[in-house]
Amino acid sequence: MRADQIAEEFPVVASTSNALEAGRLMAERRLPGLVVTDADGKPVTILPASQVVRMLVPNYVQDDPSLARVLSESMADHIADAIGEKTVAAILPKPLPGMPMVNSDDNIVEVAAVMAHERAPLVAVVAKGRLVGVITASRLLEVALTAH
Repeated sequence: MRADQIAEEFPVVASTSNALEAGRLMAERRLPGLVVTDADGKPVTILPASQVVRMLVPNYVQDDPSLARVLSESMADHIADAIGEKTVAAILPKPLPGMPMVNSDDNIVEVAAVMAHERAPLVAVVAKGRLVGVITASRLLEVALTAH
């Protein structure tokens, strides 16, 4: 089975998109991340959901998770304020990870190899430099394990 046969349509965001809206999109659709594109629509990187979660937690709590206990309930209710009006580019991990990509004619073992090597929850499927779709780890597992 080829990558383009199992690729799915997937939401993408521009690096200039609002980070809070990107986070909401991930939450509503229960996505492991989003493909981030440049101004030309070319996939550049992944915004993992874990990075958005990380932005919700103050740095001092990330350094010492036991401090989360001292935050009041009202403070906890406003954790999304930390993202505010930031862009997707502003909350991307640094250094910027590359976009895991596979060719549309790659087989599922090749796709799995890229995912495993990059430790990526999803890969972009491209043909002639254009985004065809995305394969998530759960979609790959569904296809690979259904065969058995």
